Amino acid sequence: MTINTMINPTEHIADQFGRIHDYLRISLTERCNLRCFYCMPEDGIVLSEKSNLMSHEEVIAIAQQFVQLGVKKIRLTGGEPLLKKNIEKIIEELSQLPISLGITTNGILLEKYIDLFNKCGVKDINISLDTLNKEKFEQITRRDYFDRVLSNIDLYEKNGFNVKINNVIIKGTNDDEIADFIAFTKDRNIAIRFIEFMPFDGNKWNTEKIITLDDILKVAKERFSEENIITLKSKKNGTAKNFRINGFKGEFGVISTVSNPFCDSCNRIRLTANGRIKNCLFSSTETDLLTPLRNGENIAEHIKKGILHKFKVRGGMETNEDFFNEDNFTKNRNMTTIGG
Repeated sequence: MTINTMINPTEHIADQFGRIHDYLRISLTERCNLRCFYCMPEDGIVLSEKSNLMSHEEVIAIAQQFVQLGVKKIRLTGGEPLLKKNIEKIIEELSQLPISLGITTNGILLEKYIDLFNKCGVKDINISLDTLNKEKFEQITRRDYFDRVLSNIDLYEKNGFNVKINNVIIKGTNDDEIADFIAFTKDRNIAIRFIEFMPFDGNKWNTEKIITLDDILKVAKERFSEENIITLKSKKNGTAKNFRINGFKGEFGVISTVSNPFCDSCNRIRLTANGRIKNCLFSSTETDLLTPLRNGENIAEHIKKGILHKFKVRGGMETNEDFFNEDNFTKNRNMTTIGG
């Protein structure tokens, strides 16, 4: 298909609170080759019919429209995005747009794509890894790919990619490895990002399983001493509070979506694999783009309207009482069909 590489954005996507949205996360597929319990319900999910999912051409067409509206950064997610048919073409064509292109992956298939990523300038690689213990990896993911994931982390770090490890930290599951993950950054130029356990449909979430920023810093101080913890400057629209241990090559950060939300600076839009906008990770409402696209409509107005009505905080759940109400978070999708 023809890629418009001369896109010159003349508009931007803003909500009613004046937040400019220039970062798009595209879920390419609902399928995954892991079964992480916090993401995938134990009894699985009902996948969308193939005909209801975006084709490779539709992904590109929708992405071009977002870039025309001022999107500067696109991240590919899943399920597991590298399972998407025609993933090579998608990456090659998206890389021609005037954007920064990254990917979030479970790391299992990464060795196959290092040349493609180098060719297309995809340098930002986020890899999910919740434990440094092989047996625990199998318990969390219900699969045996630990050695391959660890090998691919080292492969990409040694080849100069910007590697971040996403670690969903859950009390009683992997919180005993906080110090080990921080130590993992000593000789590796990578960033560990501890992500608070968040409530989604079917993942058996409860408040007692949350590990907060304060909890993680307490462990860091005990293991590495407070004077060795360096606070790093926060990035614009960043979601993590970042730190480095004095003398370490890498860094670590905490994304505290539950205990300390960062909604005021949110610039993110999520596009699900079946072509729907989620203007907030926790929103129970969505805006269909795929149907109007297939009907030959200009989807720009649908995009702008979908973002305009975004709530100020966490999908309209402004209080913790609302946010922790199971009746609210079970109205949302499970994580694997949202995209990371």
